[in-house]
Amino acid sequence: MGADDTSPDHLLSERDLSRLRWRCRRGMLENDLFVERFLQRHASTLTVRQAQGLTALMELSDNDLLDLHLGRRSPGQVDPALERDNVIEVLGMLREIR
Repeated sequence: MGADDTSPDHLLSERDLSRLRWRCRRGMLENDLFVERFLQRHASTLTVRQAQGLTALMELSDNDLLDLHLGRRSPGQVDPALERDNVIEVLGMLREIR
């Protein structure tokens, strides 16, 4: 994220939030809807650490992301590198909005 963000618990800057919104655009409508609802609810309180977790999820294919969101697979089943606190936290926040 931005160079001025020294702490992972700082709120995300407007510029970084705009970049994240752009990065979150998906090819699968279901994922777009889930992510858009997530951003509508959490954008104003999203921290740098949470944005890093969301970015890691956005690196996934649409099918893997949907499987995680719907709980059909765990993060470790998709990619062991996703078993990080920030990814697990954001995934939980995404699942709250179903």
